[in-house]
Amino acid sequence: MAQSAEAPSGLLSELGERLGDRLSLQPSDLERHSRDESHHEPHPPWAVARCQSVEDVQAVMEVCRRHLCPVVPFGAGSGLEGGAIPIRGGVSLDLSGMNRVLRVDQDDLDATVEAGVTLSQLNSGLGPMGLFFPVDPGSDPTLGGMAATRASGTMAVRYGTMAANVLGLKVVLASGEVLATGGRARKSAAGYDLTHLFTGSEGTLGVIVEVTVRVQPLPEVTAAAVCPMPDLRAAVTAVIQTIQLGVPVARIELLDEVMVDAINRFQGLESEVTPTLLLEFQGAPAAVTEQLREVAEVVEARGGRLERRTTPEERSRLWAARHHALYAAKALRPNARTWSTDVCVPVSRLADCLLETKADLEGSRVLAPIVGHVGDGNFHLSFVLQEGRHDQAREAALVHDRLVARALRMGGTCTGEHGVGVGKLSYLRQEHPSGIGVMRQLKAALDPLGILNPGKVLEAPA
Repeated sequence: MAQSAEAPSGLLSELGERLGDRLSLQPSDLERHSRDESHHEPHPPWAVARCQSVEDVQAVMEVCRRHLCPVVPFGAGSGLEGGAIPIRGGVSLDLSGMNRVLRVDQDDLDATVEAGVTLSQLNSGLGPMGLFFPVDPGSDPTLGGMAATRASGTMAVRYGTMAANVLGLKVVLASGEVLATGGRARKSAAGYDLTHLFTGSEGTLGVIVEVTVRVQPLPEVTAAAVCPMPDLRAAVTAVIQTIQLGVPVARIELLDEVMVDAINRFQGLESEVTPTLLLEFQGAPAAVTEQLREVAEVVEARGGRLERRTTPEERSRLWAARHHALYAAKALRPNARTWSTDVCVPVSRLADCLLETKADLEGSRVLAPIVGHVGDGNFHLSFVLQEGRHDQAREAALVHDRLVARALRMGGTCTGEHGVGVGKLSYLRQEHPSGIGVMRQLKAALDPLGILNPGKVLEAPA
């Protein structure tokens, strides 16, 4: 689909008839929906359609299909690869108003929510029932957006990513048809796995409007630990040994010394400026005590030390500091913007990948603190780029190219959790050269007019 500078004649009036004042042409709304949390260039939509029901989504899809108008789903706008940016104009389909928790089953440990329910909203409702949803990207995204991007986060080492926690979906297809995938059974061998086809499709195959997820009992006891380590290799080796011992840690995060320094400055902390592991343990009291003991032995054998954080206040401060790492990195330079990217490698290759990346950064003029969900081999660079410094942007792009090439060479992936969006189109082709053709066939079968989030995940055909 070619990009158009303005809306087709009649499109906006027809949408207005269907949605009334829930169709916005206000400049502030267009600006808000022109961007996400990524570094990618903003592009305003022609209009913002605020949907409150599946029928609203179907109505927008019907009008846009007749006008060959792009439809770009939008949740919280917290993505990091431009997935919700309407790069070809069209309608930004805002699903944040579809925010009802439809059902929670305490016996089967599952819940069904509308796509606009946020992570904090879901967990606020689950808490009084003694439950929680464990996928934690570190922001407050919508569940529909988390499913669409196959989100992950700090607890994936124990509970898995969205792919492991989504049981079923309700999706509005480009045709307007409503498709229900999966179900509530914990396993099924019935036909093609449509749930996982749409989980991670980034709105390019259909619009996710409902999500059924697994939920978990709140742990009896939770404890955290901070482990300053002498160097990156010692830190990663301790992580690998902890996993090999079968210690069921809930989180294992790594900060390099640059990120520790950034967080100290941003949060007013006085942590030792050295590569540091952040861990969380959950379970019965005796089990948590044993996990702490085992990990302390591993860490101390590698020259580090384990400092316990057992009160709720201490744990809250610890994870708040981790979740604000990107903002801490941005504050390292005046008039800066950040470019956050991620790769994921087999855990056995993590030390090699991190050390080669660290050496590459030290040999460049690029500032990029490292943070990672190292329990599953996933880490991030947060490039800190000053406005107007095109030389920094060019060098960061070269470092990024080498980072992805390194991860692919080691059997990894170009993105562990951010998604492809617009930022990793070429890398997907490098990673799955034999799979791109099949992906195109799926896209053509489900979206023959090319109106669903065009220009994302798959590059335009040559």
